[in-house]
Amino acid sequence: MDIDREALYRIAETYIDTQIDQATVEEAVRMILGAVGEDPHREGLAKTPERVARMYEELLSGYRVDPIGLVNGAIFDVTYDEMVLVRDIEFYSLCEHHLLPFIGRVHVAYLPRGRIIGLSKIPRIVDMFAHRLQVQERMTRQIADFLDTLLNPIGVAVVVEGLHLCATMRGVKKHGARMTTSSMLGYFRKNVATRQEFLDNISRGSAPLF
Repeated sequence: MDIDREALYRIAETYIDTQIDQATVEEAVRMILGAVGEDPHREGLAKTPERVARMYEELLSGYRVDPIGLVNGAIFDVTYDEMVLVRDIEFYSLCEHHLLPFIGRVHVAYLPRGRIIGLSKIPRIVDMFAHRLQVQERMTRQIADFLDTLLNPIGVAVVVEGLHLCATMRGVKKHGARMTTSSMLGYFRKNVATRQEFLDNISRGSAPLF
């Protein structure tokens, strides 16, 4: 199995093989608490910096996922050329502009060219890109590009639906607004019927986002 390792690391953009600096995060949180007028030493806040540091370690774990280790050889030579679709993959991420969450679901499809990937790897790929500071548009393209480079399929399609708390809690405060982004590569971009089949499949029986 030949994998273009350099290309996958390039698509992943940021891979960090060291742990988060918890002490620095904790000190920064104490400074923020003091700056907004709180007492970081009072009972309810005394352990908040430690909790926030642990939270960021979890929410931003995607930086520390080795893309080659994630795949872990789970690519198989199979004679199958029909659409493979995994829909309604739940995700959460952090908006890089305000450090507020955006959450939603991802739909992924590809047309194999003699090579398929293990089912569980697709949600793991989504998580690798979601669990970092993100914008939805970039995340959508990263997922598509990663699968395209990894599998060299006939085509890849990714649609992401997201609810952004930076637009519901602050700013315009539009609680019903949802954002949809897509990336269509190969045959999904070239062939209208194939693209429509994918879109019909992800809309069929789809429940409200929230």
